[in-house]
Amino acid sequence: MSYDNIFIIHFEERNIKFMKKIVITKKNNLEEEINSGAMIRMAGVSEGLSNAKNIHMAIASIPKNRCSTTHYHTNCESAIYVLSGEGLFLHGENLEIEENISEGDFIFVPDGAMHQPVNTGESELRLIVARNTPVEIVEEAPDLGRKDC
Repeated sequence: MSYDNIFIIHFEERNIKFMKKIVITKKNNLEEEINSGAMIRMAGVSEGLSNAKNIHMAIASIPKNRCSTTHYHTNCESAIYVLSGEGLFLHGENLEIEENISEGDFIFVPDGAMHQPVNTGESELRLIVARNTPVEIVEEAPDLGRKDC
């Protein structure tokens, strides 16, 4: 086999990869997802919007003095980036751990980890959320966590 043939085979393999569809979701086309307590989540990368198979990405907002419900995800890990605002991230088996979060913080949530984000700041708490599955399975724990928000 000559070097010319190797180049052609390699180029053809790369062409196949280039033909996959890239999807850009504009901010006015986000998909409203489940609301969890006062938290509203809008997806930008999802199975429905972009035919994603192994990833999901959304922006979540929690109004001042409000929180999400206490919950955990049975089928995925989550990575969260605090885009703006400040609050508490409650976690642990009985939410016994309270950690301050603010703009620029990253949070890793393993599957099965109970948690509840709470906005304690003076403005909206905005979070970028990424998961390693296009569809999450959520179990809520209404008996745990903050009830005053």
